[in-house]
Amino acid sequence: MRTLLIGGARSGKSALALRWSNDRSSTVCTLVTGTETDPEMAARIAAHRRERPAHWQVREEPIHLGRALREAAAPTQPPSSAPSTHAARAPLLLVDCLTLWISNCLWPPAPVIAGNDHATWHHEREDFLDALRACTSDVIIVTNEVGTGIVPDNAAARVFRDEQGWLNQAVAAICDEVFFVTVGLPMCLKPSQSQPGRTTTQPL
Repeated sequence: MRTLLIGGARSGKSALALRWSNDRSSTVCTLVTGTETDPEMAARIAAHRRERPAHWQVREEPIHLGRALREAAAPTQPPSSAPSTHAARAPLLLVDCLTLWISNCLWPPAPVIAGNDHATWHHEREDFLDALRACTSDVIIVTNEVGTGIVPDNAAARVFRDEQGWLNQAVAAICDEVFFVTVGLPMCLKPSQSQPGRTTTQPL
């Protein structure tokens, strides 16, 4: 099941993604895209770390998100002490979030990549979409809706808004279910085919 949670800033989407991930699986790998570019961002990242269960796997990946998705989706081997009947299983993948990832690719924080390279972003975008299409693990993806306000007054902001909107549409088309989150409450925009009438806030 591939799930997309989209909403504005402070809409509660990350908290909801954390709760649904915990409800859906005991084995979770979080792919985080944020980087500590300044003290305020460092404080935000530290707060997210405190909120996550201690046993979750965490992978920080600011740029190569498609590659990280493929690698994280690989089944984890059970401990050597586990019975031989215990098969390897893939973790649920929580991607948080696509918005910071776009920003990192378009305007990479030093020392990740030098310069502003839109070709790099378009390559990483297509690689992530390919990885998401092929992914057979459960995935919950968090992204921002940034297109409901006024038209930005500068070119860089307009590029960012456009790229975010195009990416959100592409990811939503691939995902099995899509929820718009506001004031901490999810509204189902695209129900999964296995649950065609589902409009509730309850996770599968």
